Amino acid sequence: MSFATPFALAWAALTVPIVVFYILKIRLRQAPVSTTIFWQQIFDEKPPRSLWQQLRHWLSLLVQLLWCILLVLALAEPYFNWEILQARRLILVIDNSASMNATDVSPTRLDAAKKAARRLVTSLRFRDEVAVITAGTQPQVVCGLTGHERTLLTAISSVTKSDGPTLVPDAIELAKRLLGEAKHGQVVVYSDGGFAGSERLAEDKLVQLEAIGTTAPNVGITNFQVRRSLLDPVGYEILVEIVNASAEATPCRLDLDLNGNPVDVFPLNLKPGEVWSQTLEKTSVEGGHLTAHLTPDDALAADNKAAAILPKRTTQKVQLFSPGNLFLQKALEANSLVELKAAKELPKQFTAGSIHVFHRHVPKQLPAGQVLVIDPIESCDYWQVAGPLENPIVTKQDIDSPLMRHVRLDNIILPQARKLTPQAGSHTLVSAVEGEPLYFSFEEPGRKVLVLTVNLDEGDLTFRTAFPIMVTNALGWFASQSGELRESLVAGAISEIELPSREKSAPPLSLRSPGGKERPLPRINSKVSVGPLDEVGIWTIAEHPRDAAAKDQPKEPILELACNLATKAESNLNVPESWQTTSVVPVAAASWFVRPIWFYLAACAWLVAIGEWFLYQRRWIS
Repeated sequence: MSFATPFALAWAALTVPIVVFYILKIRLRQAPVSTTIFWQQIFDEKPPRSLWQQLRHWLSLLVQLLWCILLVLALAEPYFNWEILQARRLILVIDNSASMNATDVSPTRLDAAKKAARRLVTSLRFRDEVAVITAGTQPQVVCGLTGHERTLLTAISSVTKSDGPTLVPDAIELAKRLLGEAKHGQVVVYSDGGFAGSERLAEDKLVQLEAIGTTAPNVGITNFQVRRSLLDPVGYEILVEIVNASAEATPCRLDLDLNGNPVDVFPLNLKPGEVWSQTLEKTSVEGGHLTAHLTPDDALAADNKAAAILPKRTTQKVQLFSPGNLFLQKALEANSLVELKAAKELPKQFTAGSIHVFHRHVPKQLPAGQVLVIDPIESCDYWQVAGPLENPIVTKQDIDSPLMRHVRLDNIILPQARKLTPQAGSHTLVSAVEGEPLYFSFEEPGRKVLVLTVNLDEGDLTFRTAFPIMVTNALGWFASQSGELRESLVAGAISEIELPSREKSAPPLSLRSPGGKERPLPRINSKVSVGPLDEVGIWTIAEHPRDAAAKDQPKEPILELACNLATKAESNLNVPESWQTTSVVPVAAASWFVRPIWFYLAACAWLVAIGEWFLYQRRWIS
């Protein structure tokens, strides 16, 4: 046995005054009495004794000496060498991913995992070291290696739930780095095994598994997206996918709502392991929050709901100046978002905020804003007319441009077009054999110009479906509707967004979670990465409140992000069979000396003190 603080043994000198106090004579107090006959008799029976004969109460002295020695030994902190040689280093990996929020284990799987981890911490031996790591969304060291029980219990209690994916393998690699070359090291994993490679972990001797959860049935939404139709200006398409991760057929119902208004209802009866996927087409000018909800509720609530952001459509004012072309006018009128005003002659002044469409005749200087020009016969400040272009053949198209989405012109007869020489800065969308631009665009701050040099009265372009699609794409380009698909993100994802330009004096922006937690964003006017989005629902980016009073007045969001669970692995609540036979009991069995030796010595000292008090009350010692 060795002592951590051997200098504390010097306190053993306190035994000397204890013995001295027992052998000192007590000064007698004089008191008048009526007679000394009785006192003389007692004096004759008990004559004076020597110094060591005063130790009559030897039992009381031994008890107090034992009490003192026990306390001195406790202060010296004794320990056995085997305590150091057999000290363990344990890394607790707690899975706090989405599937750990399942309620098949009361109250949740995560709470059961934390309870098991606390039970292990309270059974550790003295000099054992423990660290705590979470394995949901991103592996994180909650508490470094320490043997302080209260610190470890506080760290375990601080582990919060998340809706992100499971990253147990990454957390185990991090845990092994913390173990280093520890001789008695072990990684203890508290998880339900809902991740790839969980079967192989059961064979790792360095990893001890504690299976949390049961084989619970679950039906979840694994994909939910919405986008505006590429053909119908007011239409939108919904993609929804549902998986039955149960061993039995499960009846359920899917409800779709847009801003709280019912859109559709689907009664379902899914077979075991069945994947139900459907694409739906709907129409709505108003955008907003599109939500999907599965009933009845099951063990995992996170995948019973899903959300998506539907971009709003705005009305476009269009002024058409044409000598007369029925196909062009009807192509514009077919768009339900267009408020069309047609005229045959050019006005002296142009209305601001409108899309100007010029057919044949154009002003010498194009108006500000959005301009669409078809078959121009006159030059202007953006191009020069070089003459007609007979029988042009389309040889090159910019298929990556949103203006050419679903448009093919290489098989269309074009008897005549205009040969234009655009100014620098133009972008050619369609060109002929010798590189003559047939369709090109200009884009400047506050202005967009689109030019089609084809003669609509000749050829069959206006009879093809490509023409109304080109008009629809042009109107969408003018309205900056490039974000036809505002993708719903998977929980735990990190998204790169572009912040709007703002003045330096403007309040800072913050990212607000569905639960109301604020995350400040940097003061930059460029792209920024946000996340991880570890909570399902609608995340918003808005102005950060300057003070506490402003928090009660929510700001209008600048941008919204939909986040869904959408992970088949997290929706599958079945614990792997190889995990169901594992147990953490051999690791947790600490047997003797769970606490340091000084703790037991101090406890014995208090027991001795209580024993002396009891014997004194019984008049066995004085």
